[in-house]
Amino acid sequence: MDALQQHLFDSYRAVRRGEPAPPAPGTHDLAVLRDLRDRRRFARVLAGRPAAGPLGTALAALLPRLGLRRPQNGPTSRP
Repeated sequence: MDALQQHLFDSYRAVRRGEPAPPAPGTHDLAVLRDLRDRRRFARVLAGRPAAGPLGTALAALLPRLGLRRPQNGPTSRP
């Protein structure tokens, strides 16, 4: 039984029992990946290493050489 079949089965069972339907497969994938990234960054900080790993540091050093700006975090105001 694959994930879609299991979801359909669980949805049918939830309707029969009067319970809320379960989330569709893949609904929370991005949130899980973000949480994993945040945990790895936090572990790096606790270990005394830079939060952005070696790949992020290399990309940050390469962007100015290519004439690109690093994206700013936070809201942007447009005139």
